[in-house]
Amino acid sequence: VTISIGTRVKVRRDPDFGPGPWPAEPTATVIGPPQVVEGRNGALTTYWVEFDEPQTDADGDGPYATSQVLEKYLELEGA
Repeated sequence: VTISIGTRVKVRRDPDFGPGPWPAEPTATVIGPPQVVEGRNGALTTYWVEFDEPQTDADGDGPYATSQVLEKYLELEGA
């Protein structure tokens, strides 16, 4: 699956991390190219997204208009 700038996505919850990171499972648009960050278990791919509506995260912080989101939480809209 190719995710590029302008791709419409749904940000999924993490089934192993309670309701996190974005409990409302918002829709968004990818606004930046992929970036690789180092995690505890190696390299992870992230994307910057702009939410359709500002979102509150699982910790109750926000609302945020944009966020860097791990690729594993992104699903192509309508998939």
